[in-house]
Amino acid sequence: MVAIPELWLPILLASVLVFLASSVIHMFLGYHAGDMVEIPSEDRVRAAMREASIPPGDYAIPRAGSMKEMSDPAFIAKQKEGPVAVLTVLPSGPPNLGVMLGQWFLFILVVSLIVAYLTGRTLTPGAEYLSVFRMAGTVAVVAYAADSWPRSIWYGQKWSTTLKNTFDGLIYAVLTAGAFAWLWP
Repeated sequence: MVAIPELWLPILLASVLVFLASSVIHMFLGYHAGDMVEIPSEDRVRAAMREASIPPGDYAIPRAGSMKEMSDPAFIAKQKEGPVAVLTVLPSGPPNLGVMLGQWFLFILVVSLIVAYLTGRTLTPGAEYLSVFRMAGTVAVVAYAADSWPRSIWYGQKWSTTLKNTFDGLIYAVLTAGAFAWLWP
């Protein structure tokens, strides 16, 4: 068993590598540029949303208040009539990228801590490079790549976006696994 404090260096290195890789992917490679597209009649939709004074939050259109209501003919008619949407409304104004990037790094750090915990509980000091890589990579790929799949299954996210996010997660997992395997005590 390896204690988390003994793994501070691979935790930090993995976190920095994943943060840098995600920055390169999203700022320079551009393959996520088509993940979201412009809504038709955007100005009219924005005006209608402003008029409705929709506060930030997650919404379903139409929304049933209960399982029973989902079988109500009126609700089913709304679904057939459309549109059917899952909508996240953000606060107005430019996004606070500093806060978002800080939260992203904190998430990466938490993933690295979980990788350290599970890998440290299952392997001993001096474990072979490939054993550490395999264990750390398995934990990291679940954390980074599996989260998109439910969004496509339940909320209609495009499968192409999910596959790109999964690919990103595999890159992050390989970087995390490499950092842990390289710096394993």
